[in-house]
Amino acid sequence: MIRPFSQVDVFTAVPYRGNPVAVVLDGDGLTAEQMQRFANWTNLSETTFVLPPGDPGADYRVRIFTPVAELPFAGHPTLGSCHAWLEAGGTPRRAGVIVQECGAGLVTLRHTPDGLAFAAPPVLRDGPVDGELQARIADELGLDHSAIVDASWADNGPGWVAVLLDSADAVLAIKNVQTDLDLGVAGPYPAGSPAAFEVRAFFPKDGVTAEDPVTGSLNASLAAWLLRTGRATAPYMASQGTALGRSGRVHISQEADGAIWVAGGTVTCVTGQVQL
Repeated sequence: MIRPFSQVDVFTAVPYRGNPVAVVLDGDGLTAEQMQRFANWTNLSETTFVLPPGDPGADYRVRIFTPVAELPFAGHPTLGSCHAWLEAGGTPRRAGVIVQECGAGLVTLRHTPDGLAFAAPPVLRDGPVDGELQARIADELGLDHSAIVDASWADNGPGWVAVLLDSADAVLAIKNVQTDLDLGVAGPYPAGSPAAFEVRAFFPKDGVTAEDPVTGSLNASLAAWLLRTGRATAPYMASQGTALGRSGRVHISQEADGAIWVAGGTVTCVTGQVQL
């Protein structure tokens, strides 16, 4: 069956400088096995499939796959899928608000001056990382143990462990990472810099460690930790992808009730049809 397809670059307004997501705009009738096979073939960090909503409060439903597994939630696929759905003529039930249904439940999105934004989902696991695991993480990042300023669980679906270093330069200097964890590493830029933090995300893939260009889910849970501990103030912008030749820009804001919003640019790079 021929199905409409888009490939959207996320967390950038400039094509090919962010993180791409493949979006199949009609996933109806596909099995999980078929979806997983196609996601493995695209070999992008995530591929999504848009479906009719099951929840009456949602505008559409999305299933999110890495090349090897389905995820309940991920950030840049959420923004990219919403962008593709709107561009294909999707109309929200409520003006100015889009509601996505996914494995993690309902996710609210909206338009902002910095691009589409999603409301950060609840963190499934947070809290300090014990000393033994911190030492292991330092070894896997090739760092002296004293280089880690702090570390915390920051799991909102993908299972992130967040690590704070003392500077953006220290984050950018990391090389040859080997880990079987989902690791997010952040370090602050000097005061007055355009970006508040440099962020990198490492994860296991096919027996090796891969790096994600720009990661919405990590930045969402990282923001919750940094804001709660007073290490950041909202609004702020995080840079990610620099080490990979990308220029991802993730905009974090926080409302009076504590809700965190994650925004970024989205731009369509490929449109067409796929046989599935």
